[in-house]
Amino acid sequence: MRTTIRLSATVLAIVTAAACSKPKPETAPAPVAAAPNPDSVARARAADSAAAAQAKAAAMAKARQDSIDASKAAIEQAKAAARAEFAYAVYFDFDKSTLTDSAKRVLDRKIQIMNANPTLTIQIQGNTDERGSAEYNLALGQQRAASVKRYLVQHGIADARITIISYGEERPADPGHDETSWSHNRRDEFVITMGDVSPTP
Repeated sequence: MRTTIRLSATVLAIVTAAACSKPKPETAPAPVAAAPNPDSVARARAADSAAAAQAKAAAMAKARQDSIDASKAAIEQAKAAARAEFAYAVYFDFDKSTLTDSAKRVLDRKIQIMNANPTLTIQIQGNTDERGSAEYNLALGQQRAASVKRYLVQHGIADARITIISYGEERPADPGHDETSWSHNRRDEFVITMGDVSPTP
């Protein structure tokens, strides 16, 4: 029995010694980073600078274009507002072609616009309500258009820049058959026949 124990102890000692004597696996040394090439670094920096300069130039170009586009849009918007203002009709009392004070105020603004736009030519279109004969209303529409033209010419607008026409009762602005509708239809309208309207103060 003691012999067996000794034998086992000997075998265990041999196995342990053999295990301890195995060489440890070698670990690979950490890679050593190569020193950067100065030329490569310089080229990379130059490329970064060029890219940054291009981006800045593109941003500035976009900002300029945005500003130009905004200015154009503002000008077009102002022109559209001026055209709409110029198109305002003037209205007349029943069976009258004399200008009311409110009509004169509207015409005074048109005079300012026409003075600021000397190539502008217009047509004044006289209209009436439905009461009266067609012939009578054509004549009344003509008188209304002539009354407005006379006012504009008296205030410095060249006669040649203005033509007139009467539509009488043919083109109602309001199709109703009451005083409110008729008051909308007793009017002169203004149509630009040449040139354009620029914004004015």
